Amino acid sequence: MAVLRRTARRAQGDGHGDPLDAAQERRVRAVLALGGVPQADLLDGVQQVRLRLLERAAKGQEAPRDVSAWAAVVASNLAMDWHRAKRRQERLGERLASLRQHEHPSGEDTSVLSVAVARGLDALPDAQRQVVVLRFYADLPVRSIADELGVPEGTVKSRLHTAVRALRARLHEDEVV
Repeated sequence: MAVLRRTARRAQGDGHGDPLDAAQERRVRAVLALGGVPQADLLDGVQQVRLRLLERAAKGQEAPRDVSAWAAVVASNLAMDWHRAKRRQERLGERLASLRQHEHPSGEDTSVLSVAVARGLDALPDAQRQVVVLRFYADLPVRSIADELGVPEGTVKSRLHTAVRALRARLHEDEVV
């Protein structure tokens, strides 16, 4: 534990618990803002940079030689991630909207189905819910999910199968489908 504290102190720069000094934080905010991250999300982005710096220290990695430059690069990557996620959400929204128009002309039917699916997802174990969300909402292929989670593809497929079966049963139980 003492080694972890010493390493964290080395990464913290000012010795007061914050791995970013005021100038570094301003730079991170600027990079995020220039990268298109909305004002409301800037604080979260700064916190993500801090977290990644602390994670490096916790893993026993040396602090970056130039923390300011490292933090700016991380902030730039976070801004790109933010845009990717936004585009993914927009595409998902478009798909869901088109499905609603074709399959469920009535808004009430869609609302009932959405609530039932949300409840069904909440009832799933974490590992199953995670793969369902990554596969069907984030539209990731099984191979990517397996790689990101560090599990075999067969495990992802098994979790998906079990989760979909449970969701289907829940929707029939609730008489939604």
